[in-house]
Amino acid sequence: MTGWDMAFRRKIIAASFSAAMFAVLLGLIVPNPFGEPIRSVLDYLRLFSLSTPVYLMYSFPVILIYGVPASLAADHVAGKLARRIGRTNAEPWLSGLLHAVFGLPLLWYGAAAGLLGFAVDRLLGRRKAVFSWHEPLSALLVPLIVWVLFMGAIYLQELPGQLPDLLQTVILRY
Repeated sequence: MTGWDMAFRRKIIAASFSAAMFAVLLGLIVPNPFGEPIRSVLDYLRLFSLSTPVYLMYSFPVILIYGVPASLAADHVAGKLARRIGRTNAEPWLSGLLHAVFGLPLLWYGAAAGLLGFAVDRLLGRRKAVFSWHEPLSALLVPLIVWVLFMGAIYLQELPGQLPDLLQTVILRY
């Protein structure tokens, strides 16, 4: 098993976790991307639960498809640059900077996602060196679980308004 293969597996895990965290954090920071006023805490929570799965639907594929190769490239280039200048201890700083730079084509959101992915990847690298293939594949379920939880919260928010019609339909059937 090569070092590249291990890094690729770790990057998939990092992308899955960082995409879920990114969507939740973005939902907390920007619960209403269209700028409508937030009138109460309940309104904020409703908008947060509505925006988070949307953010996740759009950010996760980008983070997985663009972010994983960009992260591999950032680490590779940072390692080469650090060796070239003779300061191997600069590699993490260079890699973090390159993660942000590679995210910039997607504006500040991309740079923030790149730095979040970098942080998660470094934490994973410290915890465990070897990942089998079932771990990255299992990690792909994390964004799906977060999406289902938030969609369930939206459903529960809408249920009280729809309950009378639902009960009437059930009663009329029988």
